[in-house]
Amino acid sequence: MTTKDQTPAPRQPHIIIVDDDEAMRVSLAQWLELSDFDVTVYADARDALAHITSDFAGVVLTDVKMPKMDGITFTKAVLASDGDIPVILMTGHGDVPMAVAAMKSGAYDFVEKPFEPKDIVESIVRAIEKRRLVIENRDLRRQIANISNLGSLDGRLIGNSMQMRALKQEIANIAATEVPVLISGETGTGKELVARAIHDLSDRRDEKFVAVNCAAIPESTAESELFGHEKGAFTGAARQRIGWIEHALNGTLFLDEIPSMPLALQAKLLRVLEQREVVRVGSNSPVKVDFRLICATNENLVDAVSARQFREDLLFRINTFELAIAPLRDRTDDIALLFDIFAERAAERFERPYDRPGPALVGHLKKHQWPGNVRELKNLAERYVLLVGSSEEKFQRLFKGGFDAQGLVPNDLALADQVKHFEERLIRDALDRHDGNVKSVMEELDIPRRTLNEKMKKLNIRRDQTP
Repeated sequence: MTTKDQTPAPRQPHIIIVDDDEAMRVSLAQWLELSDFDVTVYADARDALAHITSDFAGVVLTDVKMPKMDGITFTKAVLASDGDIPVILMTGHGDVPMAVAAMKSGAYDFVEKPFEPKDIVESIVRAIEKRRLVIENRDLRRQIANISNLGSLDGRLIGNSMQMRALKQEIANIAATEVPVLISGETGTGKELVARAIHDLSDRRDEKFVAVNCAAIPESTAESELFGHEKGAFTGAARQRIGWIEHALNGTLFLDEIPSMPLALQAKLLRVLEQREVVRVGSNSPVKVDFRLICATNENLVDAVSARQFREDLLFRINTFELAIAPLRDRTDDIALLFDIFAERAAERFERPYDRPGPALVGHLKKHQWPGNVRELKNLAERYVLLVGSSEEKFQRLFKGGFDAQGLVPNDLALADQVKHFEERLIRDALDRHDGNVKSVMEELDIPRRTLNEKMKKLNIRRDQTP
C-alpha cells in the first residue's frame, strides 16, 4: 500500500481507493493487496483526482459520503477526464439512489456496505478487464488514424470478432505467396481493403496496386482498357495506350466484380494468366507481364458458371485460394467498435462533438441487418455526428421509424422504476440477441452469473420468453 505522498510500485493492475474513513481505507487496501492488486489510498478525493489521467489503466474505488468533495462529484470529475475509467462506488443503504443515478451517468458499479471483500474483488476484476479492452481499442483507433505500417492487419482491418480474427490469420498465411486469390463477400464488406492488405504484406508491396472495377468499364471499351491498344488500332486511337494488366507489371492486379467481365474478355484473360503475356489491340506482338492477381465477387461464381455467365476454366484459375468476408450482421461483436471509430473520425473531420451512444442504442445497432454492411455503418456514423439532438433523437431520425423506442427508458418514471425498466430491457435484448445463451449474455453485459440470475428472477425474465 502507498500513501498519496509515495510513488506507487510499478505493478498492475492498479487500484485507487478514496475514503475519508481511515479504518476502511487500511482494511480494504490490505485485502486488495493480498489479492495481488497494486493499491494507492487517498483520504481526500481532490488529491486522488490530481493523479488520474486518461492514461490511467486501473480502477477507482470511492466512498459516496465524504467531506470537501463527495463521491458523486468526484466520479463526475473522473469521467470528465476519461469517460471509460471504471469507477466503483461504495455506498451506505441510504445512498443507493445516488449511486444508481451516478451509474446512469457513467459509473461502472456500486457495492452496498457492509460488503464481503470477495464481492468487491469480483467487481474489480471485471472492471480491470473492461479497462484493458478499452485501452487496447483506443490504441487500435490511434493506429488507424495514422497508419505508418502498411503491413499491420490490425490497423487495416478493424474488428476482433471470431470471423475477423480468422480472416486476418488467412491473409497473413497467404499474403507472401504468389497464389491467385478470390475474395467473396456482399457489397460493402471491404473486399478492396482486404486486397490491399494482401498486397501490402506481400513481396510486391513496393510495386503498384492496380484496382479495376469490371462493372464500371463499358463493354465497348473493355478490351482496350484491360489489354491496351496500339496507335491507329481503331477510330479514335490517336496514340498507344498501356492497358490495366500491363500497367500492373511486377505489382498486384485487383479485378473487382469479376463476374461482370464479358465472356469474350474472360477467354482473353485466361490466356494472359496461362501464357503470362498480353497482346494489345491492333498488335501481333505479345508483351511479357508479371503480376499477382486478386479478384473479388459479390455473386456465387459456381452459380454463374451453371448459368453460362462465367467460364469454369477461368474460375479454376482465379480461386486457388478463396477468402470469404462475413457480412456485418454475422459479426455483431465488431459493430460498436466500427461505429465508434467511424464516428470519431467524422467528428474530427467535421469539427463536431461525438456523443457516444449508450448500451440500449448500441444494442439497436447490433440488431440492425446492415444490408450495406460496413459501408452502410460508416455512412450512418457520419450522419449521426452531423445531426443535432440527443442520441435517442438522432437514432429516431437515422432509422426513420425502424427504431424501437420501447427499448429506451421512459422519462416520466420514478428513478427506481427507470433503473428497473432499463435493466429489464437490457437483459431481454441481450438474451434475444444470444438466443437465450446465459453465458454469452454474461460476457456481453459484463455481469457474473449469480447477479444475472438474481436480476432475471427479480424482473421475472425467463430465457424462453425473450422478445
